[in-house]
Amino acid sequence: MRQRGDGEWTGRRVRKDPATLLLAGFIGSCALGCAHVAPVGADVDAAVRRGREIVMGRDANCLLCHKISATGARFMGNLGPPLDGVGAKFNAAQLRERLMTPERFNPDGIMPAYARTDGLTQVAAAWRGKPMLTPQQIDDTVAFLGSLR
Repeated sequence: MRQRGDGEWTGRRVRKDPATLLLAGFIGSCALGCAHVAPVGADVDAAVRRGREIVMGRDANCLLCHKISATGARFMGNLGPPLDGVGAKFNAAQLRERLMTPERFNPDGIMPAYARTDGLTQVAAAWRGKPMLTPQQIDDTVAFLGSLR
């Protein structure tokens, strides 16, 4: 078995239902410092709803740069790639990693690191030493993005 460049494993079927993706993301995120339990069952739906609120809210400000048709928002950005279908392209661990360390995928990009506080230079005083999103908010955002198929 080997992993292809798009993150899929060859030689076996990959389950892509939201609960499996969240569990896989939780397991993969443990290496990134995540220390809480991934949602299951009805909690998945609640996580998706909270994630949608975060994505549409002003703190994460995702729609400033990204288009996500499922939000129904009137104004959406075009600086970053559209996120329609992103849940079919990446698993939960890959989505989480892109939120936590976006510079790994595009060193010259403008996407903020939502979980990191060290090594940043141009940070407003109100945000110094604070992550933009909590681990729970990142999990909820991943749940929402994972639901975009």
